[in-house]
Amino acid sequence: MVQTLKYAQTPRLKIAYEEQGNMKALPVILVHGFPDDVRTWDGVIGELVDSGYRTIAPYLRGFGPTQFLDKETPRSGQLTALGQDVIDFANALEIEQYILVGHDWGARAGYIVAEIQPERTLGLVAISVGYGTNNPNQVISFAQARAYWYQWYFALEHGRIALETDRRGFCRKLWETWSPGWHFDDATFEKTAKSFENPDFVDVAIHSYRHRWGNASSDPYYSGLETVVADLPPITVPTTVIHGADDGATHPETSANKERYFTNTYMRHVVPNVGHFVQCERPDFVIKAILELVAR
Repeated sequence: MVQTLKYAQTPRLKIAYEEQGNMKALPVILVHGFPDDVRTWDGVIGELVDSGYRTIAPYLRGFGPTQFLDKETPRSGQLTALGQDVIDFANALEIEQYILVGHDWGARAGYIVAEIQPERTLGLVAISVGYGTNNPNQVISFAQARAYWYQWYFALEHGRIALETDRRGFCRKLWETWSPGWHFDDATFEKTAKSFENPDFVDVAIHSYRHRWGNASSDPYYSGLETVVADLPPITVPTTVIHGADDGATHPETSANKERYFTNTYMRHVVPNVGHFVQCERPDFVIKAILELVAR
C-alpha cells in the first residue's frame, strides 16, 4: 500500500500524517507512542481500510516530519499537550467524530481526548496503558519501578545526554526489553528510527517523563486542561484496553481493576506471549478489537 505524507496545521504544530481509505468513511485515528512512529500501524491499517474505514496516522510532536511552528513554543511532552494535539489535529482536518486508537503515549493522549470531548470520540482502543496512570503520586510496585528505569534515568542530566548522543541505541534497547519475544529485524527498526532524528525529539521526550513524575514545570498553555484531567473524570465512551502479558515497560497490573472509571461498555484483554508493542506482535488481535468496538 502506497503511503502518502500529508500535513495539517494546528495552532502550534505542522503535523505530518499518513491517510488511507475512503475519505467519506468513518475515520480511525491511530496515535503512536514513544519511541515509535506511524510505522507501528503498518500491520493494522490494510485490513481496516479493506473493512471500509478511513485511517489517519499522525506523527506526534517531536517525531518524524512534524514541526513546531514557533521556535519559542516550549517543547513540552506533557500528556495534556499530546491530547490537545489530537483534538487540534482533528479540527484541522474538519473531522467531527472518530474512533481513536492509541498505543503508549497515544493511549495516554486518547484517555484525555475521551475525557474532554466524548461527543466526538465514538470509541477508544487503548494499548499497553491503563487509565489513571499519569498521576505523579501514584503508588507502583517494586517490579514496575524497576521497569521504569529509563524514566528515572531521564530525570537526570546523564539520561538526557545518553538519549541525545545515541538515540538509536537507546531506543533499540527499549524495544528489545519492552517486547522480549518480538524478534524484529534491523530494517524494521530503521524505518521507525528515522523519526528520532527530529530536532525536538529529545526535548519532548525528556520533558514528558520529567513532567509525568512532577520533575518539570507545565506549559501554562495547557493549565486549564491539566486541572480538568487531574481529578480523573469518568470515561463515558465505549473503551477497549489491550495489554501484552509480557510487557516489559508497563506491566499488565497497571491496567487492571480500572472498570470503575468507565460508564459505557468496557473491555480489557491481556494477550499471552506478547510484549509492549501489541500492534506489531499481534496486529490481528488489535484489528479484531477495533472492529468489535465499532460493532458495539
